[in-house]
Amino acid sequence: MSDSTHLWMRHEARPTERRAPLTPEDAARLVRGGVRITVEESPQRVFPLAAYEAAGCATAPTASWHAEAPDEAYVLGLKELPAGPDAPALRHRHIYFGHAYKGQAGAAELLARFTAGGGALLDMEYLTDDAGRRVAAFGYWAGYVGAALAVLHHRDTLATPLAPTDRPALDALLAEGAYDAPYADPTTALVVGALGRSGRGACDALVRAGLEPTRWDLAETRALDRPALLGHDLLVNTVLTTSPVPPFLTKADLDDPERRLSLVSDVTCDVTSDCNVLPVYDETTTWTEPVRTLRGGGHPLDLIAIDNLPSLLPVEASTAFSAELAPQLEGLAARTDVWERALRTFHTFRAAVVDA
Repeated sequence: MSDSTHLWMRHEARPTERRAPLTPEDAARLVRGGVRITVEESPQRVFPLAAYEAAGCATAPTASWHAEAPDEAYVLGLKELPAGPDAPALRHRHIYFGHAYKGQAGAAELLARFTAGGGALLDMEYLTDDAGRRVAAFGYWAGYVGAALAVLHHRDTLATPLAPTDRPALDALLAEGAYDAPYADPTTALVVGALGRSGRGACDALVRAGLEPTRWDLAETRALDRPALLGHDLLVNTVLTTSPVPPFLTKADLDDPERRLSLVSDVTCDVTSDCNVLPVYDETTTWTEPVRTLRGGGHPLDLIAIDNLPSLLPVEASTAFSAELAPQLEGLAARTDVWERALRTFHTFRAAVVDA
């Protein structure tokens, strides 16, 4: 890679974001290949700053990218940038999950900031190969954690507020509530989008908990069997759509007297988008209050909708994601097709939203 490539990994503004898009080990490989990497201090990042220093990275103060990062640097992050009426124009090329292309709340304001500053968003959600498949994703661990939380809440063993952990500890909690053979857990669980990354993670967590989930994917959702969906105890939604489709669950379904469904875990969390397949809530849940009651009384229905689930397993999630992203970062200087597609996508949506 060209020596001119400069990655600036920023501190995450969200207090519950513990992940990193690049691990110290992968950063070291990039540095050996000629990449300049600057890493901001972060009190919450799961990997210590000293590990990045040992990898050959420069360091910078927390949240200093806007003032100190050179114009040619790529600012690397994961979740949202600080917003608000005084938020500055964006002059850098940013690599993170912008959530700005499907009509989400705040999308127009974010894209206008890029227009004002002359920068660009290389959205991680739209880093795709020639077949349109995402080249780096947190999906597996999002699905795993989303399903695990659903099981723990259903068993009344979910400890709040939520705190980061690791897979062995989470798996131990799932095993504690599993039925001993030859008995079978009567809980029924449905995973929608079961063949995707998130769906596979969700299914694995349910199996770890002693449940054999019903697995639906495209074939089953094209002709949705609504009574069958409502006939499960748990629903884990892992479907990511890029265009509006008929909803899987409606507010009328919540009041169906035949509904058995008592808990929805929405891994996708497209809550403010027109692509939301679960338009039965209007706000995500949090680590402090991970569960919200959509219907109470004698026929309850609860919701889990946390939009940074993988951060609850920060080491595993970061390690897997970084392993996929780092090889793509090697192509930044050459502007490989992955990055060219992401840039074209940005210009297309920016023009549609800001110039419209």
